[in-house]
Amino acid sequence: MTLQSSSSPNTAIVVTDVSVKNDITTSISYIHTFNQPMIKTVHHTAFIISTEAELFAIKCGINQACSIENISKIIVVTDSIHTARKIFDDKSNPYQIHSAAVLHELWHFFTASQENSVEFWECPSCLKWRLHKSVDKESKLFNSLPSLSSKISWDFCRKTNSNNIINLWKMTFQALDGKGKNFLDLADINNDTIEPSYIKGGL
Repeated sequence: MTLQSSSSPNTAIVVTDVSVKNDITTSISYIHTFNQPMIKTVHHTAFIISTEAELFAIKCGINQACSIENISKIIVVTDSIHTARKIFDDKSNPYQIHSAAVLHELWHFFTASQENSVEFWECPSCLKWRLHKSVDKESKLFNSLPSLSSKISWDFCRKTNSNNIINLWKMTFQALDGKGKNFLDLADINNDTIEPSYIKGGL
């Protein structure tokens, strides 16, 4: 199915990925089209979380794909499908600026022709699919420390506060006088202890 889509002259495949190192987020999108050079966008931003960066990468990829002539189908491939769903979330959330920008691009794309379509595919990094593997590898190559002061996003502040709360909870709960007795440690499918998390819509 992927080979069939990538060989179509009217299809653009947008592959995105994000990584975070030393509070610097790298967002990358590759746009593959039939018999044309690959279009690559790379951005580095300090003090934002991966969800914001992933939405930004999707926005950049769709923007580039929409600007290519004779494209009637866009396939967005991401390992964060839960992030892509936020584009179509009509509830109030801190990502609405990115969502509005994506929807604005798609509105022009769909208005151009009733035959135009967009699909979102989930591709976990562990599958090591060829097109996504190269994006995932490049996103992890960048390694730098923030050298200048930078604005901190509201969601990054929430992430920092969540980490502090979880660490405090761990220290308090491990103390015998605070833990009490008769507690069960819950484990996931890998037999790792389940802990509170804000990641991917966690509690």
